[in-house]
Amino acid sequence: MRTKDMRRSAAALAVIVVAGGCTGPVVKVDGDQRQPVRIDGTATPGGGTLKDGGDTAAGDGDEKGGGPGGQGSGGGATPTTAPPGGETAPAAPTKVLWSRGDEGFEVRELQARLRQVAWLHVGPTGTYDELTVQAVKGFQGKRGLPRTGRTDTVTWARLMGMTREPGKWELYAFGGQPAAEPDPRCLTGRVLCISKTSRTLRWMVNGNTLTTVEVRFGSQYTPTREGVFSVYFKSRDHWSTLYDTAMPYAMFFSGGQAVHYSSDFAARGYYGASHGCVNVRDEAAIARLFAQVRNGDKVVVHW
Repeated sequence: MRTKDMRRSAAALAVIVVAGGCTGPVVKVDGDQRQPVRIDGTATPGGGTLKDGGDTAAGDGDEKGGGPGGQGSGGGATPTTAPPGGETAPAAPTKVLWSRGDEGFEVRELQARLRQVAWLHVGPTGTYDELTVQAVKGFQGKRGLPRTGRTDTVTWARLMGMTREPGKWELYAFGGQPAAEPDPRCLTGRVLCISKTSRTLRWMVNGNTLTTVEVRFGSQYTPTREGVFSVYFKSRDHWSTLYDTAMPYAMFFSGGQAVHYSSDFAARGYYGASHGCVNVRDEAAIARLFAQVRNGDKVVVHW
């Protein structure tokens, strides 16, 4: 009789384990340490980074909810005790941080983060324009937040949780960066003063900056040479036979390396690189520069 009871107890225990699913504590062996882990049957296979497939990439799992702690597919929000009388505690008011027409570094960071999750497909400009409004609306709609197009504290917290801090050349992928101070070798005479630190070119005459343009350099495999050179040849409609590409407004200063206009730089920004030349993206600016620079003018490429 006792054996039958023990068998019944074991069968009942087996039923309980099966009904409970795979969420019970199990032991994972990690070296000499053993720790409980949770087996979640809802986990997404692959473990890759999601562009914007849901807030699971940020760790809050709130695909359906309307803010931090909402009732989503895996929010894990901590339940709160309702106030006396069954009334619901009022939600904390959200504050608008940035909206249409705002400008500044913070807006530039917002745009770079929106680009990381593929809601914005142009480079950061630092101006909260219509494209930014639409990108924020799309991001908010995906989260179940009010589609205002304004970046409030809740929207910003969600975006921060899903993205990483942008690097410098993500923030200035399409230009707008401040120019570095000129190298001391640029302070006398007529000089194309080119900074690799800020990726800018100053056209200077006797220490005065007349023009500043954004520039791009060669990759690690085809680096732009550094040092002091001089313009030795100018070619308005130059064509590279080596790379089979146009090099308009070319001003050669070191072997086959030249300052010239690049349509690729204009289109792709700092997401590309040259073959060693100094690319300029502003065609009108380099056309004016080409008209002013003479053979024999100094070129300084520096950090």
